Amino acid sequence: MKHSLRADALAVLKAGMDAVRTTDVVNTKVKRIGNRLVVDGQIFDLKKFGRVYLIGIGKAAFDAAKELEGLLGDSLTDGVVLDVKRGKLKKVKSIAGTHPLPSMSNIRATGDILGILKSLREDDLVIAIISGGGSALLCWPYSITCDQVSMITQAMMNAGADIHEMNTVRKHLSEVQGGQLAAMAAPATVLGLIFSDVPGDDIGVVASGPTVMDTTTVADAERIMKHHDLLKLCRMPACELRETPKDPHIFRNVTNILLVNNAKAVEAMGKEAKRRGYALRVYGTSVSGEAREVGRLLAGLPRPGEMVIAAGETTVTLKGKGKGGRNQELVLGALPHIEDDSLVISCASDGIDNTPVAGAIADVTVAAKAKRLKLDPEKYLADNDAYTFFKKVGSQIKTGITGANVSDLMLAARSKR
Repeated sequence: MKHSLRADALAVLKAGMDAVRTTDVVNTKVKRIGNRLVVDGQIFDLKKFGRVYLIGIGKAAFDAAKELEGLLGDSLTDGVVLDVKRGKLKKVKSIAGTHPLPSMSNIRATGDILGILKSLREDDLVIAIISGGGSALLCWPYSITCDQVSMITQAMMNAGADIHEMNTVRKHLSEVQGGQLAAMAAPATVLGLIFSDVPGDDIGVVASGPTVMDTTTVADAERIMKHHDLLKLCRMPACELRETPKDPHIFRNVTNILLVNNAKAVEAMGKEAKRRGYALRVYGTSVSGEAREVGRLLAGLPRPGEMVIAAGETTVTLKGKGKGGRNQELVLGALPHIEDDSLVISCASDGIDNTPVAGAIADVTVAAKAKRLKLDPEKYLADNDAYTFFKKVGSQIKTGITGANVSDLMLAARSKR
């Protein structure tokens, strides 16, 4: 019975991951009919543009670029994509950068993208792939060094800042985010293709919104930095915050289209859960909060024969020196509260949970093995060392880099009686 529940839960998770595969999303939402590019019902006549450029940032950038390059064919002039992985493309330059912390390699790649933007004319079209991970990958600091950006980013992560807080600060330390990339491209036409990894799908937060007019201000960034005690790391005026463009006229030739989000994954997971005979409850697609607390909450939710599905992005306040990611910490937090006939899974849709694994699964088998090996979940949790714990009990989820990113997928289930 336990094996059946685990097998069913993993199949449901796989259905969600498959539903947001970047190549399939592009092929479904983007079509070429003659010289017309049709994106989710909106039409762009390629004949009207002198040149067509493709740029991309984030963990969906390479896979999306590969499909778009095929669709655009001879209409494509040039391009650059910056991802955590690289590969061979015909016309577009593929660059692998670092994540979650920026580096000089990211800055050099961003410079290549800016080189394209500075060459644009009014009759040009820029197709911009914007996906999660782009906040760290697209890096062009305003008045500080790359090392300082990394230090501030790491400090915010350690403090448990959420994605909205982190990206508000990033926008105002940058010359390219918070709509500034679109401003550089003006007066050319910009088509932003958004792959959302942000709970609530605020496209101005995805990759810190390089093509979206920003609604946050320098004052917002200062308030967040003060709240997380970061001003000492970023001394003014050396670390001057930059206001983002607020003039709507700058964005008159910009169209941003949301192509996929975690709701697509949750829908597919729900269908598979029902197909396998489980009652379905969708807890939400904007789950946030401290990872271990969310894990404990999810562990207590499912009724017999029910699967509870959720998605979002939790946070981890680092107090220990261990290794792991928010998904593994969520599952470790759930483990002591799991019934003998239930389980909890949490998995990063990009396949990278701050480690080479995507997430973890916890059930009675895991609890029994931990007891046999004399592993105390609370001790590993106190040291933020979920990765080591789940490696020892053999219940990590490994997918490799998926080329997608729609936040984290979570599932709690209980056996049918």
